[in-house]
Amino acid sequence: MELGLKRTRNAVYQTAYHAVWIPKYRKKVLVGAIAPSLAIQWFKGIAARTLFAEFPTLRTQLRRGHMWAPSFYIGTAGSVSAETIRRYIERTEPIRARR
Repeated sequence: MELGLKRTRNAVYQTAYHAVWIPKYRKKVLVGAIAPSLAIQWFKGIAARTLFAEFPTLRTQLRRGHMWAPSFYIGTAGSVSAETIRRYIERTEPIRARR
């Protein structure tokens, strides 16, 4: 079975998420000594603190109050083409201009 492909009696499906966030002013900021892995670590930490503050019952549901596993994966867009990502970014421009 292909990785991530799910099957039920009546359906075959795959759920995958690509999170895309864009630096303000479209500057290349994750270069050189500034590692993408550090940005992911910060994102996980801030997201966990925010979620625990907003939903305190999460702490009781999660063993020892930890939201995320220590590991993570960073990869390229994979089956989503660079062209698809470029179009998405271009479509967000008018939305940003209205703010």
